[in-house]
Amino acid sequence: MISIGGYLGGTLHFSGVEIGAVFSTLGIASMFMPAVMGIIADKWINAERLLGICHLLGAVMLLWASTVKDANTFFYVMLLNSMFYMPTIALNSTVSYIVLEQKGYNVVKDFPPIRVWGTIGFILAMWIVDLCGWKSSSMQLVFSSVSSVALGIYAFTMPPCKPENSNKNRGLLSTLGLDALVLFKQSKMAVFFLFAMFLGAALQITNAFGGSFLESFNLTHPDTFGVKHPIVLLSISQMSETLFILTIPFFLNKFGIKKVMIIAIFAWVLRFGLFSFGDPGSGLPLLILSMIIYGMAFDFFNISGSLFVEKEVPSNFRASAQGLFMLVTNGFGATLGGYCSGLVVDYFTAANGLRDWPTIWLCFAAYALVLGLTFPFAFKHKHLPSESL
Repeated sequence: MISIGGYLGGTLHFSGVEIGAVFSTLGIASMFMPAVMGIIADKWINAERLLGICHLLGAVMLLWASTVKDANTFFYVMLLNSMFYMPTIALNSTVSYIVLEQKGYNVVKDFPPIRVWGTIGFILAMWIVDLCGWKSSSMQLVFSSVSSVALGIYAFTMPPCKPENSNKNRGLLSTLGLDALVLFKQSKMAVFFLFAMFLGAALQITNAFGGSFLESFNLTHPDTFGVKHPIVLLSISQMSETLFILTIPFFLNKFGIKKVMIIAIFAWVLRFGLFSFGDPGSGLPLLILSMIIYGMAFDFFNISGSLFVEKEVPSNFRASAQGLFMLVTNGFGATLGGYCSGLVVDYFTAANGLRDWPTIWLCFAAYALVLGLTFPFAFKHKHLPSESL
């Protein structure tokens, strides 16, 4: 996700539209596959086995993609990969929560220190791809495929996470696998999922244009570290994640999900605002600060949101609920963010191709600011210090 844009544009010479289409596969797949896989895990197949199957099938698609040079074919292969990969995010949370509970652990307290290792893996992958010179090569796809095989095999060694739904006495929603949709009957949960979608859009803005933004300094700051190694610079964001993940139990228990989400939204305001004024030269400290703030913006929304959903739903459709959370954030949210942010970027792009990045990032900051000002009034949730959330 971080490096493939350079490979598609610089090596395969895909157009901007074709590159955007590849990124859109994440959102398209997230609109239905996490929910579908969540339903399957709730009703028919052990969650850990389904997790392993998805990773192994995704590995096949990634290896296939490493051999493809045609834009149309590459799009469909990556769409198939996304259909198997995107559900693994929610399934991973489901398996983790079930296993922790089976072993008598406190999910809110003990999950974040485990989840932090996923981010460490993200950082290592970024550094390996950059320092090995694979950011413009199909080797990044081969590397991803091998990693997916290893994780797929490992998933089958996890403790059994059996479906909790029985086939007896099921209503229409349960039969159709739409149990989690009843959450929308609660105004609190409906508002939460709505803002989760808007914040998912904010995350997609960073994914889609963070790398292009840094590469735009080739003309003005050609010899700076940030231009030569943009992926390493961006990895500071993931380093920050590792720290903020560990603070989630404290913040959730102390302040509750509402205040934590407010902090996350205003962190997005700062993330985009600092990008507007930063550069790889004298403005490097602003870029670094933006990367650090990203950890708070992402973790306090994504990880905390997943934990909140876990605690608010009945155990018999927890996988469906996690799939629904993925649907609104990485499905509708990512698609909304990718499309609308693309319109903003195109609007502030001159005829010669130069983009007014400071104005673009200020527009995105204003978007997050509107969310931050409206969320406290729209989301009604009273946190009791004695509660875990």
